[in-house]
Amino acid sequence: MSPPPTPDELHADCARCVGLCCVAPAFAASTDFAIDKSAGQPCPNLRPDSRCGIHDRLREHGFPGCTVFDCFGAGQRITQHTFGGQDWRTDPGTAAAMFAAFTVARPLHELLWYLTEALALTPTGALRDDLSTAIEQTRRLTAGDVDHLPAVDVDAHRAQVNPLLIRASEQARHEHRGPDHRGAMLLGADLRQADLTGANLRGACLVGADLRGVRLRAADLTGADLRGADLRGADLRDTLFLHQSQLDAARGDRTTRLSAALRHPGHWSGLTLTPARRPGRTRPAARRHR
Repeated sequence: MSPPPTPDELHADCARCVGLCCVAPAFAASTDFAIDKSAGQPCPNLRPDSRCGIHDRLREHGFPGCTVFDCFGAGQRITQHTFGGQDWRTDPGTAAAMFAAFTVARPLHELLWYLTEALALTPTGALRDDLSTAIEQTRRLTAGDVDHLPAVDVDAHRAQVNPLLIRASEQARHEHRGPDHRGAMLLGADLRQADLTGANLRGACLVGADLRGVRLRAADLTGADLRGADLRGADLRDTLFLHQSQLDAARGDRTTRLSAALRHPGHWSGLTLTPARRPGRTRPAARRHR
């Protein structure tokens, strides 16, 4: 069995891509994007060299959604491997196929990231073997050629993989199992009194939630929506399945404690910790099961 992917394989390398994330996806005008854009239509900010013309000013220009997007390395795989370095600009006949392949490869690479994280958490045994097999299967899917990759049923593969990720999470949290808020609607919730150590927050909506000073160590944050969540002073060391793009969507400052693999986003630097009141406990909203 081949070794798991390296961090470089699952990290976006824009220098080896042809701006696929700026063309293939569609987005609608909202608080995340200043304009409407159809799938396959180049963003007006995309330069001829496949770089973003406002990359260092995306938030100021109304494109915070772009700052939190991550292709998990799918862009360079499609560009360099599936299409052998071709560019949709100079080879227009490849454009539709390239965009379709990217749309499939991106969620597969995201699954690879989660599986690789789960493997690192899991000791030798049957579950680790199953995770290794799932990584191998997912890598084979991402390696499909231009004719076969768009036909991959990503939803079906995700349904096979998710139970393994859940088992890995439960095993990693068994010593400090916290509350179960899987799929919970916690939009704008004041959670400052909550101890979320070891909590299950898979798929939870934490948009705008107040998490100042909250302990989230060993909590499972798979797919949790942290847009605008206030993480100032929160302890996220050893948090499970927390990706950098989730942090990029949140608020925080230098007192937010992170694992070594994560970094404090640049837009956090000007924030300072505001002393938190300790109000009465807020009842979490009804859970959305995931």
